[in-house]
Amino acid sequence: MSSTTFGSRLMGGLQQLGRSLMLPIAVLPIAGLLLRLGQPDLLDIAFIASAGEAIFANLALIFAIGLAVGFASDNNGAAGLAGVIGYLVLDAVLAAINPEINMGVLAGIIIGSVAGLLYNRYQAIQLPEYLAFFGGRRFVPIATGLAAVALGVAFGVVWPPIQHGIDSLGQWLIDAGELGLFVYGMLNRLLIVTGLHHVLNSLVWFVFGSFETASGVVANGDLNRFFAGDPAAGRFMTGFFPVMMFGLPAAALAMYHAAPKGRRAQVGGLLLSLALTAFLTGVTEPIEFTFMFLAPVLYGLHAVLTGVSMALLHWLDVKLGFTFSAGAFDFALSYGLSTNGWLMLPVGLAYFALYYTVFRWAIIRFDLPTPGREPESAGPAVAPTPLGERGPAFVTALGGASNLQSVGACTTRLRLVLENPEAIDEPALKSLGSRGIMRLQGGGLQVVMGPIADGVADEIRQALKQGGAALDSGNSAAHRTTPPINPSQPTALPAEVAQRWMAALGGDANVRRLEAQAQTRLRVELADGSRLDGEALEQLGCRGIQSLSGNTWHLVVGAQAAAIAHSLRA
Repeated sequence: MSSTTFGSRLMGGLQQLGRSLMLPIAVLPIAGLLLRLGQPDLLDIAFIASAGEAIFANLALIFAIGLAVGFASDNNGAAGLAGVIGYLVLDAVLAAINPEINMGVLAGIIIGSVAGLLYNRYQAIQLPEYLAFFGGRRFVPIATGLAAVALGVAFGVVWPPIQHGIDSLGQWLIDAGELGLFVYGMLNRLLIVTGLHHVLNSLVWFVFGSFETASGVVANGDLNRFFAGDPAAGRFMTGFFPVMMFGLPAAALAMYHAAPKGRRAQVGGLLLSLALTAFLTGVTEPIEFTFMFLAPVLYGLHAVLTGVSMALLHWLDVKLGFTFSAGAFDFALSYGLSTNGWLMLPVGLAYFALYYTVFRWAIIRFDLPTPGREPESAGPAVAPTPLGERGPAFVTALGGASNLQSVGACTTRLRLVLENPEAIDEPALKSLGSRGIMRLQGGGLQVVMGPIADGVADEIRQALKQGGAALDSGNSAAHRTTPPINPSQPTALPAEVAQRWMAALGGDANVRRLEAQAQTRLRVELADGSRLDGEALEQLGCRGIQSLSGNTWHLVVGAQAAAIAHSLRA
């Protein structure tokens, strides 16, 4: 395997990890809200605080479930069950071997990832008839439990030195003071380009550092320790507040004022919504992608200023925390637990002035094509796409159904794998609300949509299920990755190959319906889905298997889809 291929696969795996982490992290706001509201200085209701504590106390298990579902190709709940089984087994094995081992959230992340990958590998496994009940998805929790035993034994031996290394790294980062915080803040912003900042954040917020509460509960990571009452916690969160609540909204205002007066009304609504999103919720990627690639030097300065903010607020002994991000909602929620939290406001106002001045000067001085300054389109204005039609419109803009191999989303981005990334229609994506596009290796594409990304991904998947090949009808020949197939004249497969395909589908009697769709896929309805042999299909060249509903499957087979369908129906 070439280093390029290995690097692509490693990057793809890390990006999938970052995307999958968003599902368990999404439960933290409600946990923090309940925990905070139940405190004596607010509602003083013990059971509400206990409800929030229950989530924080079981984060490792929650991460195991979330990672398993996130890694699963179809996000099936069977993967989540496998994650639970795997975590419980791993935790019990480690406790039996060495009670001193505490993997914390990392145990959930590791076993959840393993469960999701095992689901993808064995969801369609076919067992002998006398064991058929345990085939397919039912086999995945069994396989995960066995894998957890093996991992538990291995980690029981190798984890203590690894744990020592993690603790040492975390302690160095904490002891490094302003320097460590500056490096972390800068890396946090720079890694947004690849989406790997979620991985870094998970270590800092959920692993590094520990604090034992009065009741004997040990909290790990800056976020957990802050809400557990650790007075030293919050340093890895505080510095984001001036940037997200003040700095980036000021950048949006600078872009508005830098736009020609005749076009300010055109971009004002967009920039206002981006600024409010950043200020209230701390979701900043939509703003950042308006200048990340157009003015990389400006984005680099933004990363440096984030690091400076982290170091400055630590130097001022300000401690704040958040459950989701550094927006006004989380500021209000955590203020009662803060140390010198009021100092964030004057620092934030200073950052507002700094960002506004720097951004407006740079945009005008270097004539940067920020919103409102880009060349005007020569074509007619594009009307907003109605909500119910958004999914099909995205499929078409992404090159058609046959071009989409994988559809996923994280907090603010669509994460896609395409057959041909060059087939996308960027102006159409922009008209649909795209804030930016990143092309990755291996056909990967990320489309920045803001907080609506997950909903858009659901609409795309729904459109793919309902629309099929019809969604390819608008694509030009230049956008096709394979020549058009004439269904009336498909090339028949050799008889032996056709027999192998039929056997992999469980035999002729098991195939109720089979048809080619979207030029590169087979839609197969089986009598018994557990008899589908995923390994045999992979050997025959099948690139992907997706379970739709019941015993209906999509097989990604490439340009030979029509030939396979014709041969198996003959």
